[in-house]
Amino acid sequence: MSVTIDIAGLRPERLAVVPSPLAELGMALHALSEPGHHPGLQGWVTGVTARLDSHLADRMCEADFLWRSTFSDLFLPFAGVPGRSTLPGATLAEELDQLDKLTDEQFVDAALEFTCALPYSTSGPDALSDAEVRHRALDLAAARGPQQLRFSERLLADPPRIRAWLRQFLQDCDEAFFAETWSRLRHQLAADARHKTDLLRHRGLAEALAAVSPAVTLDEAAARITVDKLGEGHTAVGDGRLLLVPTSLGWPHLMVLHRHDWQPVLHYPVGSPEPTAPPTVEQLALRMTALSHPVRMRICRNIARSAYTTGELAQVHGMTAPEISRHLGVLKKAGLITTRRRGRYVQHQLDVTMVARLGSDFLEGILR
Repeated sequence: MSVTIDIAGLRPERLAVVPSPLAELGMALHALSEPGHHPGLQGWVTGVTARLDSHLADRMCEADFLWRSTFSDLFLPFAGVPGRSTLPGATLAEELDQLDKLTDEQFVDAALEFTCALPYSTSGPDALSDAEVRHRALDLAAARGPQQLRFSERLLADPPRIRAWLRQFLQDCDEAFFAETWSRLRHQLAADARHKTDLLRHRGLAEALAAVSPAVTLDEAAARITVDKLGEGHTAVGDGRLLLVPTSLGWPHLMVLHRHDWQPVLHYPVGSPEPTAPPTVEQLALRMTALSHPVRMRICRNIARSAYTTGELAQVHGMTAPEISRHLGVLKKAGLITTRRRGRYVQHQLDVTMVARLGSDFLEGILR
């Protein structure tokens, strides 16, 4: 499973690494709504929450599904501006002006993304003009609760009113806490953008993408970027840009904007605590499957304590050596055991560190 970006015909000047204050504000709102996703930000979340005005906190809950359960493309409006060549603004005010340049149809579609009612990677009817799509969007919003339903009804009835509400809310967040946060983070993001731009110029796209994340790879022959994620999607640069947008608040989320007719955007975390080479989604599934079998779980109990030969394990478990070998083969293929030769004997031992990482690897994999 992955999201792919077709970059055929992409010229170097059409690729840019640029920080986005609005995207970072979106990640800040997400971290405040889902602090469990961001254990490294607990101190910041606690500090902001403690001094947050109760009225603003209530408004934050009013439409938190735009940044809690999904990261709405509304926080990357430059990607949707007609012409497919707009860069992120240097200030939050500039990007809020870009948000105003989206059509009502674009705004509504992006805001209703949490319902999954609308096509994303392909073109299709929109909820403002198609009664069937509108009805389905409201049904799915109702399934998410009365708050989402009320918001969706107001959005579909009067998009300009919701647009004005959202702009004012984001401006109030900036005044309450984000301006201070951005003044601290923007230097790190600018430095990372310069570093990635230098890699692009002097080392090429493959090395720049490898520095973004080990989960991002380039197939130069196929002119395709692949982002290893627990989901599928496809987009193409076409006559537009490819934008790389760094975030200091985003780990473990590595996101790809692949909305139809918008510029592709790779929104990646910087300074993340992720391992140098996190497992792919396929490797993660292989490891969890390997550990799910009851016989292999019992084998792991033995080899977690000491190294065992195949014959010893066969005797302990009352099984044949070939049966034990097959189970050990599954664990070895998943990278969960190590083997060493002692004379004519081969001993197997559980890689306890690798197994201990599975919890954090699993969380990183599904949130990536």
